[in-house]
Amino acid sequence: MALLLLLAGNAQAQTVYHVNIKPEGMIDPGVAAFIERVIEDAEAAEVDAIVFEIDTFGGRVDAATVIRDAILDANALTIAFVNKRAISAGALISLACDKIVMTQASTMGATTPVDGSGTKGSDKTVSYMRAEMRATAERTGRDVKIAEAMVDERIDVPGLSAEAGRPATLTTEQALNYQIADETAETLSELLKIYDLGDAEIVEIELNWAEHVLRMLTNPVVTSILLAVAMFGLVSEVRTPGWGIGGTLSLVALALFFGSHLIVHLADWQELGLFAVGLGLLILELVAIPGFGLVGLAGVGVMLASLVMTQLGDYQLWTIGEIAAITGRLAASMIGAIVLSFALLRSLSKFAAFNRLVLQTETPATEGYVASSREHDTELVDSEGVSASDLRPAGIGIFAGQRLDVVTDGEFIEAQRAIVVVEARGNRVVVKAL
Repeated sequence: MALLLLLAGNAQAQTVYHVNIKPEGMIDPGVAAFIERVIEDAEAAEVDAIVFEIDTFGGRVDAATVIRDAILDANALTIAFVNKRAISAGALISLACDKIVMTQASTMGATTPVDGSGTKGSDKTVSYMRAEMRATAERTGRDVKIAEAMVDERIDVPGLSAEAGRPATLTTEQALNYQIADETAETLSELLKIYDLGDAEIVEIELNWAEHVLRMLTNPVVTSILLAVAMFGLVSEVRTPGWGIGGTLSLVALALFFGSHLIVHLADWQELGLFAVGLGLLILELVAIPGFGLVGLAGVGVMLASLVMTQLGDYQLWTIGEIAAITGRLAASMIGAIVLSFALLRSLSKFAAFNRLVLQTETPATEGYVASSREHDTELVDSEGVSASDLRPAGIGIFAGQRLDVVTDGEFIEAQRAIVVVEARGNRVVVKAL
């Protein structure tokens, strides 16, 4: 009997996951990935309830919708504990929960989407967010008109908005009166007693180190830096022979960028494949096609398009203004990286750490040193011949039956093309295609 009682007691033990969103501040894709992981763990552990303690001014709409979907699909009881404020994306997350409990003097609402400067989003974005709020309220059995009024100021709810023409924001008392909130409590223990979970084991869930790194990598400032580093590595790799630190640095930066965005669902394999296609076109232009033309420009354009798509998130929220802003930020990063790469490559020899890579010894003419030269240098200029090999940009040219090492000014010339000497000085013979 004692053993049976012990087993029965263990079977009735209750567990509650407490997820504190307050220290995380703004809702971003990193928080969305964190919430998805928490709900998966809760389902595996068969917990009795998940309490999301919310105090946020909002964040990204696409991240909020990911959290909303995860909460609606959860099997455990989900409780939003609004401790001070659930504004914008915080209101959508709260509405998705089975129960909403607010502390005194808290607020909830003002869900109208805005851009980074605080300007109201387009009609398309507002309509999308309004539909999300309505569908969420329908699912959880709350007043859909009030949910829509939190997004669209044109929806008038008498006695709700203190100021006409503003999206609805509810205080604790208003939320209780309009049955948006279910209860009020000042502490987590008070909340748990309301739902007969006072004796439950509380498991505090926090972001792990990997999720902290993920949030950092998806920060717009960090993503701009990663793209700048990737572009700097590509430029330096093209300007130096063989495979070196520039190419490795570029690959690492691109791996961090796309890897982090894939994890938080900002990017799909389509964007990664699109970038790979663009990179392949660019390499094809540099290696196999003389000059730099449409194929190279197409490659650069496809790469830029894939990067812009990873920054935009949900395609249903794309607007011309957002596309232009992200494109401008990416362009600024790349231009800055190109300028930085040229400046650094010119100044590396001045740093002691790079002295081993640069030949410091000089043989100036003032000390009697002269480079090897041909007496007939001037005679070679304007001489016409044929490229015996591909010039990329160096190779072999044949002039009047004589084989010479030649180089172009950067132009790629295939074999058996007519060429002409434009400069001859010592061992350097510069040619161009006729």
